[in-house]
Amino acid sequence: MMKVEPEEVEVQQKVEVEQEVEQVEQKVEQEVEVEVVEFVVPVENSKTLFVWNLEASQPEHVLLVSLSSLFSSFGPLYLLKISPSSPGFFSALVKFFSSGHAARAQRETDGKTLMPSRRPLQDRPLKVRLSSKKTPHFLSRSAPLSHAHCLNLANHILGFNGWSSDIITLKELDPDQDLDPDLDPDSGGVALRLGCLLQLHFPFHQVTTRGAAVLQQTLTCSDPVEMLLARGRLQRAVREKALVQAFSNVLLVLLGNGKVMVDLKELHQFDPEEQEHFLQVTEVSLPPDEDEELDLTVT
Repeated sequence: MMKVEPEEVEVQQKVEVEQEVEQVEQKVEQEVEVEVVEFVVPVENSKTLFVWNLEASQPEHVLLVSLSSLFSSFGPLYLLKISPSSPGFFSALVKFFSSGHAARAQRETDGKTLMPSRRPLQDRPLKVRLSSKKTPHFLSRSAPLSHAHCLNLANHILGFNGWSSDIITLKELDPDQDLDPDLDPDSGGVALRLGCLLQLHFPFHQVTTRGAAVLQQTLTCSDPVEMLLARGRLQRAVREKALVQAFSNVLLVLLGNGKVMVDLKELHQFDPEEQEHFLQVTEVSLPPDEDEELDLTVT
């Protein structure tokens, strides 16, 4: 039987203790790590990845789907865009909503091959880096997300049963003549103005908030069916605007242990009388929230 020297035992014990301490420190760090995600367009460098070494041996749409599957496994994506970088190669821009998700994706994909369904799509390892590009000052203030992005973010983080919305009021309001100063009364156009007030509820977190929107559109079609369809489209649009406005009040608190908390920004709360007469006395004017690069987003 081989004799073990006391010094070797002491060294081994010291190594084991150091490993245990490191594991405990990593666990504590994960548990206390907190990140707040808002329903706004992400502009931070820490949420943006650049990917190189993408071989053009496959069609662009195949590569796009494979990259979406890979990076969305780390967290919801705001944007995924690929473009030619050099002969035979593509590069990709990937934007996350969370800095933590982006950092983990960078660590776990850099130097790895792209493998859809466990079959390598290319031989070269990926090069993945966090963005170092400085954000211009005029882009430092984030814009609200589009309706589609709000749904994607909420469903990915909270699950499809993690939130619900209920319409409190959806009614037709008196048209605002200032919005159509050039409308010819003899043209047959009809100004339709709709207001919506809805409630957004997160049942597992006991959190509720509200959103409101008012939209007006001039309908010039004479066919009753077309008028009905146009009214339906405006109803859907004002509901979506109100939901976006409600989500803008919400904060998603991501904890290092994988758990999520929902909180609200400190905003004005309506009393019951205000809620009842809100749409008669107040109009919410929201800026266009369709993101410029929406058509490049993979969901």
